[in-house]
Amino acid sequence: MPGENLTRVEAQERAGLVQPSAYEVELDLTRGAEVFGSTTTVRFTGTAGASTFIDAITRTVHAVTLNGKALDPAEVSDGVRIQLPGLAAENELVIVADAMYTNTGEGLHRFVDPVDDEVYLYSQFEVPDSRRMFAVFEQPDLKATFRFTVTAPARWQVVSNQPTPEPEIDGDVATWRFEPTPRLSSYITALIAGPYRVARDELTSADGRTIPLGAFARASLFQHLDADYVFDITKKGFEFFERIFGVPYPFEKYDQLFVPEYNAGAMENAGAVTFVESYVFRSKVSDAVKERRVVTILHELAHMWFGDLVTMKWWNDLWLNESFAEYISTLATADATEWTEAWTTFNIMEKSWGYTQDQLPSTHPIVAEIPDLEAVQVNFDGITYAKGASVLKQLDAWVGRESFLAGVGNYFQKHAFGNTELRDLLVELEATSGRDLTSWSASWLETAGVNTLMPEIDIDETGWITAFAVRQTASEAQPTIRPHRLAIGFYELSDEQLVRAERFELDVAGERTDVPEAVGKRRPALVLLNDDDLAYAKIRLDEESLESAIAHLSTIESPLARSLVWGSVWDATRDAEARPRDFVRLVLNNIGSETESTTLRTVLQQAALAASSYVAPEIREETLVALGDGVLALLRNAAPGSDAQFQFAKNLAALARTEEQLQAVRGLLSGAETLEGLSVDTDLRWELLIALVAGGKAGEAEITATLAADDTATGRESAAHARATIPTAEGKRAAWASVVDSAALPNAMVRATCLGFRRAADRALLEPYVDEYFRVIEELWANRSYAIAEALARGLYPSPLADRRLVSASQQWLEAHPEPTALRRVIVENAAAVQRALAAQARDARD
Repeated sequence: MPGENLTRVEAQERAGLVQPSAYEVELDLTRGAEVFGSTTTVRFTGTAGASTFIDAITRTVHAVTLNGKALDPAEVSDGVRIQLPGLAAENELVIVADAMYTNTGEGLHRFVDPVDDEVYLYSQFEVPDSRRMFAVFEQPDLKATFRFTVTAPARWQVVSNQPTPEPEIDGDVATWRFEPTPRLSSYITALIAGPYRVARDELTSADGRTIPLGAFARASLFQHLDADYVFDITKKGFEFFERIFGVPYPFEKYDQLFVPEYNAGAMENAGAVTFVESYVFRSKVSDAVKERRVVTILHELAHMWFGDLVTMKWWNDLWLNESFAEYISTLATADATEWTEAWTTFNIMEKSWGYTQDQLPSTHPIVAEIPDLEAVQVNFDGITYAKGASVLKQLDAWVGRESFLAGVGNYFQKHAFGNTELRDLLVELEATSGRDLTSWSASWLETAGVNTLMPEIDIDETGWITAFAVRQTASEAQPTIRPHRLAIGFYELSDEQLVRAERFELDVAGERTDVPEAVGKRRPALVLLNDDDLAYAKIRLDEESLESAIAHLSTIESPLARSLVWGSVWDATRDAEARPRDFVRLVLNNIGSETESTTLRTVLQQAALAASSYVAPEIREETLVALGDGVLALLRNAAPGSDAQFQFAKNLAALARTEEQLQAVRGLLSGAETLEGLSVDTDLRWELLIALVAGGKAGEAEITATLAADDTATGRESAAHARATIPTAEGKRAAWASVVDSAALPNAMVRATCLGFRRAADRALLEPYVDEYFRVIEELWANRSYAIAEALARGLYPSPLADRRLVSASQQWLEAHPEPTALRRVIVENAAAVQRALAAQARDARD
């Protein structure tokens, strides 16, 4: 990664010297497995006599011609940047180069399908990787038009931002000449090519245009693509967004492409959105995953306006792109699709992520300081997505929905195809709402940390409330006390169910806010702060409410209210205020009645973390056994064919460790034990096998046999995962060597191997890798691409040890390594998670 960074200062200086207007990019994809031809012609204005550079990560630069003058590639190119001396007022630059395919999910990724040996390509450019495909001024504020000409095998599909033209065929090869795009930032341009299969549809935009739709997947996976459903959600999203924004869809077509070995959930390339291939369901998935796909489809569609039509000037406003898309896609999911409990999902998953991130030492204001590209790479986090979206939800409530959406629509119209900063949006919202957002911005966007809210209730001897207040606190590290708009719910026990009897909505400000409306009311069984989840804040339950919640949590009718209670108890557990062993018991006693899939999924994951890392070490094994036994019982008693049954089966595979639990797993895998409604399909078969391998009950022979029956990309990743779980020193050493000693494995295989490596019932297997990790991590960071380096820095950190030796080794490394900043942040976050586990262990050990 050295030399590939770009600072904000450099970007500002370059933007003051040049302004590109048009790129013409010619790509030759017929040159073999390693490189492709890339010829870029860019026209741009410049400051006469000045010098600057253009970005181009290349294998070889063959020619550089600036305003008709040939420059020596050996002198002006270092493989990352090309120096441009002596600019004119009007410039034409031509660069002829060989660029490199990647297997890391960055730039132009090349994948060979093991099923049929077909080659598939796709681009992934955010943040700084369009320069891996063509020469470009790689920063979001230097927008231009892009015209792509692509030469590739004639039988391929070739997709970019503009509609695909009829190819010019010459034998087995063809050339596609795309029309120029509108003005775009380079990171949202795209190229996807290969023998993809496609389903097509169309819709009518708000301005009467016909918008062609496409849904693409690999040939060997296409049979599993439910394109009709994807199109249905897409059409609902189009109608919803065009109506609430008052601005028609800004591009000519809309393709959605499901691509292999993807690093993220999806990417908002203008008119050519790419998605992780796991959203093509070849086996059964939970309802949580189905819902997440819907939110992701709508998230990327929202980006066509917020991010693509109007783009941030620099990456410090990345949060605006992602937070807006996250908020508005959840709104669309709840209001325009069958997933009406989307706000429950948002609370239990997204906001939980935000709260976790906001309590790390690396937390930052929503409007973060982004000095360079390395800083933005690690800023795709819970602040940028979840906290920002939560705050926008609050802002919507504060200024009013009508004013909020009117301001957003004005923002799109005023800045179409341009670049903006935060203030540009706030100006429009202030104009439509009549509110001054200066203090709101200062409190919420320019400070870090999450507040905690708790009720203070006084009652008389007969149970009537004599005083009620909301107490607000903040951490010592992030002491800001903020204003909140929130609701308070009073829940009464009726026919053994907790039912909301009253609701108060108010503004909370300062360290203590009185709630006079509650005075004179009878004390309810449960007082729930932040009912309906309006505010971004952790909440605590008073002692009586906590007892009611523990006894009757499963009877609360509202899924959102249940998720708030689950979240409150989990936050108290993470904060070492409540015993982790009690959280595990709460889960086992109540999770069997939970109806919301994402809540079920998230809470079971939290219980596994509490049992494996948060409980006191002396009871860790018995707690893990109890959790596994409890999940096995829940599985056997679950409704046949239910989502809960499926999730309990998956969690049993993740938890199994005793002879009885592993025997149950073996029975499900072999068919010796059958459960009505539970089908052991391809992906569940792999999960059950991985459990047996991790438990020492299966090995290489079983992995090889299962892979022979599923020699697909997903099958190979699952096999790598399984091999890395082999519970021997030799197995862990082989897994480590496969990703550390060699850079050959593609990104997806690296991630799968790291998952297996960290799974170890015998934690002693991971102890040698504390010193090994810190011996190699700096070199890996320096020599691997960002995506791979981060995956290794997070995935190989032996966090399951959860002990003081790991924290001490982390701190020693940090003290000795002031740089690189981005790697330090990863290790700081890794160590902070272990420190939190140690605090929870200490709390669990107390009576």
